[in-house]
Amino acid sequence: MFGSTLDSSRGNTAASGQLLTPTRFVWPYGGRRVFLSGSFTRWTEHVPMSPLEGCPTVFQVICNLTPGYHQYKFFVDGEWRHDEHQPFVSGNGGVVNTIFITGPDMVPTGFSPETLGRSNMDVDDVFLRMADSSQESIPRMSGVDLEVSRHRISVLLSTRTAYELLPESGKVIALDVNLPVKQAFHILYEQGIPLAPLWDFGKGQFVGVLGPLDFILILRELGTHGSNLTEEELETHTIAAWKEGKAHISRQYDGSGRPYPRPLVQVGPYDNLKDVALKILQNKVAAVPVIYSSLQDGSYPQLLHLASLSGILKCICRYFRHSSSSLPILQQPICSIPLGTWVPRIGESSSKPLATLRPHASLGSALSLLVQADVSSIPVVDDNDSLIDIYSRSDITALAKDKAYAQIHLDDMTVHQALQLGQDASPPYGIFNGQRCHMCLRSDSLLKVMERLANPGVRRLVIVEAGSKRVEGIISLSDVFQFLLGL
Repeated sequence: MFGSTLDSSRGNTAASGQLLTPTRFVWPYGGRRVFLSGSFTRWTEHVPMSPLEGCPTVFQVICNLTPGYHQYKFFVDGEWRHDEHQPFVSGNGGVVNTIFITGPDMVPTGFSPETLGRSNMDVDDVFLRMADSSQESIPRMSGVDLEVSRHRISVLLSTRTAYELLPESGKVIALDVNLPVKQAFHILYEQGIPLAPLWDFGKGQFVGVLGPLDFILILRELGTHGSNLTEEELETHTIAAWKEGKAHISRQYDGSGRPYPRPLVQVGPYDNLKDVALKILQNKVAAVPVIYSSLQDGSYPQLLHLASLSGILKCICRYFRHSSSSLPILQQPICSIPLGTWVPRIGESSSKPLATLRPHASLGSALSLLVQADVSSIPVVDDNDSLIDIYSRSDITALAKDKAYAQIHLDDMTVHQALQLGQDASPPYGIFNGQRCHMCLRSDSLLKVMERLANPGVRRLVIVEAGSKRVEGIISLSDVFQFLLGL
């Protein structure tokens, strides 16, 4: 995971008897080949840096440094670079970054804690951070920049239609409401899709969407003592019957006391993208069917596509790719804007705490947390709060493999076991470039985060601390659009 460790053969003590401090250097700006060189290598050795697992644009290496003042620079794809977000000075060799390693009875000279921002270098064990995290040197955006950026995005989305989201080729799967739930479960699993619109032949129209939350609620019902739905009934229980039962569970009744299903949230091909995004956000759905009918009464509808925030975000990134300067907020680091859910710092309170899971937690508790916290995914962390994996609603379809849902008890299976089952199943949805966990750093720009979220199957990014992968927060597609639209 880490690159070479400079002076590692000497242990923790230099030849002079000085204590060596393991220091982690991080280059978070991408590249194909990245090296580190500095005064501690006499500028003659290039130390190779390795990409951080899950963050291919972040490179890191650990070097053992003696106490005192050091200069360093990065060699990225054949070009010398320095990190503008770290302390730096100009010298005979150009601009170089600087760092001071404290030792016994040593005080840094020529540094002022007020001038140093939070570092992308984490020093293990004995290094004392000279900069307090509350004094980070973060560029602040003005209210004018924010309003200008939001206005331009709003204008773009208002002049683009859902028709532009349609791919040149592809397929959209719809399910008959009279299919057994079990069969629908298997279809979603085998096709590698998280949800599907529902077609009612009797009414001649689309009436709803079946998604991961439905299966989560079904499995919780199966695991509830005294449930009216048994494993045997699941084999014949239809989607329509489940939707009616779900209305009872949700206490959705009409004026006569009869349950009514939630109406289908849909859009037309000529609806503008801003309205499409608002429908997705306001109804808290992952996607909306794009349905077209040439008849005025809406009969004989055609299902064209499933519109998602990911597709709309891709449209924004594509449009502003070569003119990002026209949106000042795109260059802002995500830690400087109200975006996502963050782990509160010591002494801070949070109205929306970040939910996490341990790998030994039961699957039943994980599903309950997904429903109660009203989130689509939860980071799985170790005892040091470092990211191990992530459990999402869509992972529930892995239980369709070999009818695992009928053979397990939710409280007996751990999250780790459920994730292993999912890895064995290897569903394509939610996997991008072979990765399940998609991460970013607090120093990443909003543009970089948006470009990653625009990739298919990437619905959220876990914010981690460089090196330790300690979870600092999470950003979802919904978070980004709520910020961009000023909701």
